[in-house]
Amino acid sequence: MTELAVPVLRALRERRQTLAVAESLTGGLLAATIVDVAGASAVFRGGLVVYATDLKRALAGVPADLLAERGPVDPDVVLAMADGARRSCGADWGLATTGVAGPDPQAGVPVGTIYLACRGPDGGEVRGMTLDGDRSRIRAGAVAAALELLADTLGAG
Repeated sequence: MTELAVPVLRALRERRQTLAVAESLTGGLLAATIVDVAGASAVFRGGLVVYATDLKRALAGVPADLLAERGPVDPDVVLAMADGARRSCGADWGLATTGVAGPDPQAGVPVGTIYLACRGPDGGEVRGMTLDGDRSRIRAGAVAAALELLADTLGAG
């Protein structure tokens, strides 16, 4: 998956912009994939692993009423997480992941449901999708899809 991070980091470096992440179901795998690329420190500021719902509010700044109304696996929640990553880490771009990796559904949300968000200086984008497989495959697929979303947004694909 590291090969997916290379063009994104190159595009950010060329733009002289920075990146931060907020992760739920990926539990740090997105950040680890990014920092596997030599030179990532030139643009990667850091990230938040907000696996527990209350940490999405406390650390990423997701509004409590939004979490109470919709739960943690929601397009507006993941966009708020991306905003929180940008704000907390002082980055130009925020990239966030949330979803259900399994083995069981969460609050009626099926296994494999994921939401990704990318927020930059000029707006943001959210993507929702369903991935198949076990926990490991779903988490890896979410990382790949998040990097693809950022690459598409940056025009680095």
